[in-house]
Amino acid sequence: MNIKPFLILCAVFLLAACSGAPETAAPVPVEAPAGTQAGAPDIVPIVTPVCISSQPAQDDIDRALSFTGDLFSAPEWVRTYTVADGRVSVVWSNDPLGVVAYSEALIFPCGYEEPDLNVFFSDASWQIIFANYDSFETTSACKIDAGLRLYEFKAATGGFDYNIRYWAQNDTDNRVIGTMIVFPVESLALMDDYSTRLFPDLITCPK
Repeated sequence: MNIKPFLILCAVFLLAACSGAPETAAPVPVEAPAGTQAGAPDIVPIVTPVCISSQPAQDDIDRALSFTGDLFSAPEWVRTYTVADGRVSVVWSNDPLGVVAYSEALIFPCGYEEPDLNVFFSDASWQIIFANYDSFETTSACKIDAGLRLYEFKAATGGFDYNIRYWAQNDTDNRVIGTMIVFPVESLALMDDYSTRLFPDLITCPK
């Protein structure tokens, strides 16, 4: 199989990895305590979140490299990774299968809530990620209570059609793990097999 589309995909993600740390919501004002003297100026203290550095630490690198275990450790899988502000990105490519897998540890320095993730994993992000494809469409999106989201896509480029699955897993208070696999449409059974081994609780979204 011609693997140029996969190399393009890797390049797009590695470029995206240089875009800096994920944005988080601004601090939320908290109401003044009860009993404030009448006529006194309103005092609205600001809660300042405890933030960490957006620069990945060794723990972030180790987490990104080990998150998928030995699933992509066979000789035909070739691994590369990059460390950038706000994330560690890992790419595995398998030329014989014409498949690419991708994982990243995303650092949210001041933490995150569900609305932050809704913004981060939005149509604008997918437009950037799939910018070098001839076409793409979101086919489904779902999540479960364990803090795991799944986004599914169909994409086409260079005359080839692909199924894509991207999982986002809440990992720590400041870190989310993103995992994506890209398979030719004719390899759906193999894609399901890898999906089962990666995220058995959310293999695909309910139809």
